[in-house]
Amino acid sequence: MSAGLVIFLHGVGSRGASFAPLLAQWGVNLPTIALAAPDAPFTFDLAPDGRQWFSIKGVTEANRTERIVAARQAFDDTLQSCISEAGFANRLDRVVLVGFSQGSIMALDAAVSGRWPVAGVVAFSGRLASSPVYAPSTETRILLIHGDADPIIPVQESQRAAQTLTTIGMTVTCDILPGVGHTLTASGVRRAQDFIQSLLLPGASAS
Repeated sequence: MSAGLVIFLHGVGSRGASFAPLLAQWGVNLPTIALAAPDAPFTFDLAPDGRQWFSIKGVTEANRTERIVAARQAFDDTLQSCISEAGFANRLDRVVLVGFSQGSIMALDAAVSGRWPVAGVVAFSGRLASSPVYAPSTETRILLIHGDADPIIPVQESQRAAQTLTTIGMTVTCDILPGVGHTLTASGVRRAQDFIQSLLLPGASAS
């Protein structure tokens, strides 16, 4: 049995395979951790080969939350499949969600809604856009990583998320990466890896 499970949640228009280089890297650096990177359940509006967790066609600040709520069942089914397949159905305290962009939005929603009391969430370049009926497990740790040059989702979204999540009793770290846009970087990935090690492999030395 693996020591833990990390599930990667891709951005809109992408696929789980986009995380392949990171899975390969962490497969070496975190050999006792199981890794999964599912495709989102819906076909991307703008390209048939991409996937999305919810539609961004015509999305606004006013309707984003209701789209997240509508997407929850399909998201939960996808997550449940990954978790059950890896043997962690009764071990959510050994599961970490790692999202990018729209994947981060859904990962944060999973935690703040209380549906998925996982060990932790890493949210790259995301935002907290969930319905403000929060019921999180305060045992779930949150790491927000955001570039201050992000032209897609402004860095202020992670800063606001950190404030809200802290206010509702969650333990949050917000790392702002100077000069970084809407992307993953080596420094951000390393920070995420260290965070996951601290949660799932606290006795292991940093690689």
